[in-house]
Amino acid sequence: MHIGIMTGGGDVPGLNAAVRAVTRRGLSYGYTITGILNGWAGLAENEMRPVTDESVSGIMHLGGTILGTSRVNILKDQALVKEVLKNARSAGIDVLVVLGGTDTLTIAAGVHEAGLPIVAIPKTMDNNVCGTDYCIGFDTACTVIAEALDRLHTTASSHHRVIVVEVMGRNTGWAAAIGGLAGGADIVIIPERPISAADVCSRIHHRFEERGKAFSIVIVAEGAGISDLPDPDLGEPDDFGNLRLDRRNVGKRLQRQIEACLDVECRSLVLGHLQRGGSPTVFDRVLATRLGVAAADLVEQGWVGHMVALQGNRIVPVPLRSVAGQVKQLDPEFWELATIFY
Repeated sequence: MHIGIMTGGGDVPGLNAAVRAVTRRGLSYGYTITGILNGWAGLAENEMRPVTDESVSGIMHLGGTILGTSRVNILKDQALVKEVLKNARSAGIDVLVVLGGTDTLTIAAGVHEAGLPIVAIPKTMDNNVCGTDYCIGFDTACTVIAEALDRLHTTASSHHRVIVVEVMGRNTGWAAAIGGLAGGADIVIIPERPISAADVCSRIHHRFEERGKAFSIVIVAEGAGISDLPDPDLGEPDDFGNLRLDRRNVGKRLQRQIEACLDVECRSLVLGHLQRGGSPTVFDRVLATRLGVAAADLVEQGWVGHMVALQGNRIVPVPLRSVAGQVKQLDPEFWELATIFY
């Protein structure tokens, strides 16, 4: 058996741990392992290299991905799909293991149906892949957010400021809500729960006047809807129809609105790629290892066309087509828990 392995979309901590696990388990079965460089773009351009026991030694704690990644939607061009299939066949790849988020796994489902057997592993700091409770990279991102809020609390309280923290989250608020809950945010704004800047100001005013607080931490997901803050021109979307949300500057614009409304000192910052950089947490290292081993086991068992998923404490196979093109919204139970403290 000859398997290929690739990482696509945005990088997250834990990818290398998963690559290591797939490789070690695959080698134990006697497989040949080939790494596809730079995601789907790399497979279309025939960029590959052997992956050995030596090449995955000592990489579990490293962030990023040793294979590189890209954001290319090859399904928009059937010529690219044919090139991917041709290059995989020419390399003798029997099954391709794909690590990715919603966009990458949607492509994986299409390529699988076009004729290349695929087993998938969910990874994204947004935690919005359906069929799995947690994705690789999510826990690390939330840990970074919580640690940032811990540090911001001291400076906010010392200077009696409102601080607006913008975090990633295009269409779901998993990272904002869970990171905000862990970091003690006072107000959380997520895509699933649109709000107005006027309402945010009212809540901050209530904290100041009714609860005697002299500072507030507001966390906002980059894709959150704020009804009275219309978006600027965000330019052209990417291959997947996604706009550059950093151009919204939602945190900065909300900061200005709070200052004007409440006449308080307010600051804002964007955590940005800090959320997806650095070493993975213990949880992400173990999750990535479990999912990587399970993916190689699915290959051995002939369960292609499936994604390995964490459900409860069990790793189970989920049909890839059932998660393709789907987005998992924030669990309402987490929101209800969080609002007790917001």
